[in-house]
Amino acid sequence: KTKQTRKMSALPVVLKARAQHTATMIFLHGLGDTGHGWAGILNTIRPDYMKIVCPTAPSIPVSLNNGFVMPAWYDIKDIAQDRSAIREDLEGVKASSRLLESVILMEARELSSMDLGKSRLMIGGFSQGGAIALNTIMGSQETLAGCVALSTYIPGDQVPDLELKLETPIFHCHGDRRAHV
Repeated sequence: KTKQTRKMSALPVVLKARAQHTATMIFLHGLGDTGHGWAGILNTIRPDYMKIVCPTAPSIPVSLNNGFVMPAWYDIKDIAQDRSAIREDLEGVKASSRLLESVILMEARELSSMDLGKSRLMIGGFSQGGAIALNTIMGSQETLAGCVALSTYIPGDQVPDLELKLETPIFHCHGDRRAHV
């Protein structure tokens, strides 16, 4: 298989801290949305010291939507509840996780230049974006300030390795049920 690479379709929306910048959140949108969609909402609830980075997914054909091209972190092939078919393009998931890792590295460098570390950097996302955030944190040895995953799932029906010792706190919620790890 060829290794997929992803590029954001536009520069990310960046909300600079309103006071001294001491923390950063990278937040990924859901299918068909853009970084602008969540930047407006997050701007109303963020603390003054927090910088927010909202990348926009590349525009790709989405099989589930008859191949219609839209911002998507990966292709969705099927939504069968019984998981009789592979729901998502796992190579696309990996490619988008690598993209998120590159944004994490850029933001971590900036925090390091201010004598702050990755303990002041968190990631998150909604729907597809949350799936990428979860996939990224579960495959990483990095410890971040946190991961927020809203209305989402773990891609590929991966069952987290119970021996995996994640130091990054994860808040994962979907619908009327929530799990705090």
